[in-house]
Amino acid sequence: MAETENNPKKEIITQFHENAAKGDAAKLSTMLNYSISLVDEMDERGWTALMYASRNGHFEVAQLLLEKGCNRSISNNSGQTALDIAKFWGHKHVADLLANPKSGARSRTWHDSPEESENYFSRTLLNRLSEKRSNSEWLKNKQIQSTTVYILFSNLNPLVISAKCEDSRKTGIHLCRLQYEDVEQLLAKPEVTSIFLGTELQRNNSGSCVKSAVDNALAEDDGLIAWFAVNADFVATEKFRVKYPDCCFLQPLIPHLLNLSKEEAGVVAQARSVLAWHGRYKFCPTCGSSTKVQDGGYKRTCLMENCLSLQGIHNTCYPRVDPVVIMLVIHPDGNNCLLGRQKRYPPGMFSCLAGFIEPGETIEDAVRREVAEETAVKVGHVQYVSSQPWPMPSSLMIGCQAVAVTTEIIVDKEEIIDARWFSRQQIAEILTQHGEHPISIPPQQTIAHGLIKNWLKKNANL
Repeated sequence: MAETENNPKKEIITQFHENAAKGDAAKLSTMLNYSISLVDEMDERGWTALMYASRNGHFEVAQLLLEKGCNRSISNNSGQTALDIAKFWGHKHVADLLANPKSGARSRTWHDSPEESENYFSRTLLNRLSEKRSNSEWLKNKQIQSTTVYILFSNLNPLVISAKCEDSRKTGIHLCRLQYEDVEQLLAKPEVTSIFLGTELQRNNSGSCVKSAVDNALAEDDGLIAWFAVNADFVATEKFRVKYPDCCFLQPLIPHLLNLSKEEAGVVAQARSVLAWHGRYKFCPTCGSSTKVQDGGYKRTCLMENCLSLQGIHNTCYPRVDPVVIMLVIHPDGNNCLLGRQKRYPPGMFSCLAGFIEPGETIEDAVRREVAEETAVKVGHVQYVSSQPWPMPSSLMIGCQAVAVTTEIIVDKEEIIDARWFSRQQIAEILTQHGEHPISIPPQQTIAHGLIKNWLKKNANL
């Protein structure tokens, strides 16, 4: 009898939460006029209306609930607050509002630019200043300045500092920022490669990078902090530990590289990709002669006087980028996605399918070909989502969402050893069980993770 008596109230709470999840601020406002107590009511999972609004990125609803006095510090059964939920699902405008409701944050409007997906390795703290690469005198002066920062690689592994360097799995890892005096002897060796990365961007009062620094940098060199990257083989860390305790070369590179800040990860993506290219192109691909480094490390020129590579523009002279498609394939019913598993993956991990784009091939055709080759699933519509630099050694991951027109899976057993359709509910359980689920997806720093979550969050009820 008691359960029956509670049903009307539960139905009202459910309706209130559904309106919050849909972003219907008008209906919420009407319901609150009749019963302000609804504002912090929780369902069986401990979720409030503010949490549902945060889950789906509804700024106006979150703002309304805050104005009505809702408690933004309430935690659900999983220990998440509304702010935690907004951050998890990537709704930055709502997260900013919840973090500081009195800051005057506003929602995005129709004339605002859409919020781009920002993937790991995509951010940087440097202005590349490509205009300065051909100015050898400017580069020489910058190399010896006391403020100049050098980051060192040994066999393409960056030198980092950690609270406990022997255990690189710990968080808090950051790049070891050396000075000219630390690398002067290395730079004198002909086999050592050095490249100019750029200068530090200026920051505003909130700590965010500002684009105006680019214009200021071009107008005035004084005070610019330059960054260079140096790669050498088999460098001993002992010579640096006296001055930089707890430094070490990061290895294995993955997954430990994913512990850097987003800004430093972007610097490593740039540096490692260019340094890896130098390691593979010491000799001219056209005639086999030796080459020399130019333009601050962004060009190699053949030393053979009549080499064809010196005539016109040749892609062998400049750092290369290898385009790779990575795609989340959606079942025709829209409620399942296709994930595959390679032999080299950790136990239980499934990810998006991926493959290199071939010469003369479009992104869309590469997606369709790779999916068919690896799983025999046929794909129709293909849509670009976002991209991610991947410096292992120098790829650009082009993230797409593709709609399947067939569903039968036949794996090739070479690149892919297993592939399955996963429902939205299964993916949600994998994401929320924090390693306790027998199946996992790639970490949040990968574009594969972003593609999966981007699809998942389109369903307001998960």
